Amino acid sequence: MQPQVYTQSQALERSDAAKVLRNTYALLAMTVLFSAVTAGFSMAIEMSRGVSLMCSLGALALVWFVLPRTANSASGIGVVFAFTGLLGASIGPMLNHYLSLSGGSQIVMQALGTTALIFFALSAYVLTTRKDFSFMSGFLFVGLIAVLVCAIGMMIAGFFGVHMPLASVALSGVIALLFSGFILYDTSRIVHGGETNYIMATTSLYLNILNLFTSLLHIIGFASDD
Repeated sequence: MQPQVYTQSQALERSDAAKVLRNTYALLAMTVLFSAVTAGFSMAIEMSRGVSLMCSLGALALVWFVLPRTANSASGIGVVFAFTGLLGASIGPMLNHYLSLSGGSQIVMQALGTTALIFFALSAYVLTTRKDFSFMSGFLFVGLIAVLVCAIGMMIAGFFGVHMPLASVALSGVIALLFSGFILYDTSRIVHGGETNYIMATTSLYLNILNLFTSLLHIIGFASDD
């Protein structure tokens, strides 16, 4: 009798995880599309870098102070759209910069295609193997802190006129690897029931995709620069 109860419990947990996964991917697809629209609008009006920074700060304020309070209600969906819309708009100046380069449209499309390929490949690997990547949490956290420290250090150096393009590209490579790891980790958490809120799961995966895309854009743009 006990094995049957255990099996039913496992089936229920898998059913709940599958529901969270479906809702997450549906919301993720809609928010990615919405952020693409806001990015296109930002590019069309040639948004300044100052306004772009304000959009990024507004998005951070939403995800830190508003989303945790609304994630368990319907209003949380609106917050996620506002958050992703602001971040989409914030990358408009960056996209305009790369599009202004020789072969710029090809650079952007390569970054988009590579991002999509990596995301779908890693997600499919987790969903197929059902491997638990929770062991990566400590490594990813330390890596994130290290990346933030390096990024701040490079910003300070740039403020004093010290530019390190090769170091910047190397950092972008580390960021791409780091957020590829986060895709594995966050998808694994959904599959194994570690994340039961699809709004929070969507936010995490969206940030992984955005950071992966921008880092790949920097790398490909640098490699294509004559």
